[in-house]
Amino acid sequence: MSPSSLPPHRRIAAVVVLIPVVVALALWAFAWPAARTAPRDLPLGVAGPAAATAPVEQRLERREGAFAVHRYADEAAARDAIEQREVYGAVVVTEQGPRLLTASAASPAVAQLLQEAVARSAAGSGTPVTTVDVAPAAERDPRGAVLNTSVLPLALAGVGAGSAVTLLGLRGIRAVAALAGSAVLVGAVAAALTQSWLEAVPGNWWAVAGTFSLTALAVAAAVAGCAALLGRAGIGVGGLLVVLLGNPFSGASSAPEMLPEPAGAIGQWLPPGAGVSLLRSVSFFDGAAAVGPALTLTWWAALGLGTVLLADALRERTGKAAPASAREPATVG
Repeated sequence: MSPSSLPPHRRIAAVVVLIPVVVALALWAFAWPAARTAPRDLPLGVAGPAAATAPVEQRLERREGAFAVHRYADEAAARDAIEQREVYGAVVVTEQGPRLLTASAASPAVAQLLQEAVARSAAGSGTPVTTVDVAPAAERDPRGAVLNTSVLPLALAGVGAGSAVTLLGLRGIRAVAALAGSAVLVGAVAAALTQSWLEAVPGNWWAVAGTFSLTALAVAAAVAGCAALLGRAGIGVGGLLVVLLGNPFSGASSAPEMLPEPAGAIGQWLPPGAGVSLLRSVSFFDGAAAVGPALTLTWWAALGLGTVLLADALRERTGKAAPASAREPATVG
């Protein structure tokens, strides 16, 4: 039964009920993480002699569950850990006083949070804290606004491509070619705007464009795969999964460890969150910690495209079997 065949009063009731449900879901998905943003086992390094770093560790551990402290022998080891994306920053204890190493490229919000937290903990000692940005954000985009806002347009581009392929009736290889071609162009356009024009996303141009393309392809393949399994209703399922969960749970504006559990972990398993993590790695950290998010995006793309191809093969097989069975002679008596 199609929706248009329902009685008018039922269609009115469906609209009256459906819209508030969607609004409630959207508010929960976007407002809940924003209202509960706080550090949760945020990786933070402490470097220096054990006797000197012990008081610093104790002050950090007073904020129960806020920081996951990693110990390093000296400043060089702490810097290397930041550059490898093992920690978001580090407190180096020196004879001149504490020195805070941050990485605004990993998250400007976290860098600011660490400055405030370390300054507050050192306020009683009267010793000023020197801050060094080991991996700074782009000079033209110090707050990472361009990178953060790129999540939603990429998600919408992927949803649009997956929806268009489904509604236009493209199947099998044709659908895969359309999705791949669209993703390549989306990546090129996104890299041209964010890097070549705005100069907000540095790094190798081709790596940046490839990251944008892979993210868009993962989203589009997920939507097209859901539609291949569920019909046109799959477009809505895929869109809700990517836009209403993937976007607010991505941690793009802060960090996955700043979101309430399990939102941060879920976000990194969805294309938007994995795409942001991969983009930060290839743009600012020479590809450090890029394997995990790259594999996540690849799995989404492979599973979605595989589902599209498999659904088309099963459809053709069913279509060929039906005429053959129809030609079988009927039994008599």
